[in-house]
Amino acid sequence: QVQLVESGGGLVQAGGSLRLSCAASGRTFNIYQLAWFRQAPGKEREFVAAINWSGGSTSYADSVKGRFTISRDNAKNTVYLQMNSLKPEDTAVYYCGARPMLGRDFGSWGQGTQVTVSS
Repeated sequence: QVQLVESGGGLVQAGGSLRLSCAASGRTFNIYQLAWFRQAPGKEREFVAAINWSGGSTSYADSVKGRFTISRDNAKNTVYLQMNSLKPEDTAVYYCGARPMLGRDFGSWGQGTQVTVSS
């Protein structure tokens, strides 16, 4: 019941930056947490970063700490992922997911946006 649309992906050189956006619509009032995941070819989907919708507390995967920053704009129902110092291993399809209040699983997902980092 929450719709998510990602944007901002593209092709960048190693060391470059990219900013992803995830616009939420629908029952956004019921969102507890928004998070970014990514999936590279031949690999399982992995957690990247998360932010609590109300309090704004964040968490990051060790692989992106210090390089990626997740933020939110509640008025715009949008979450962002600022990616700096990109590495080729960051290449993946990035997905936005929403976890509802009183829920443990991510019940809504975006369509994904491709991020490709060249050497």
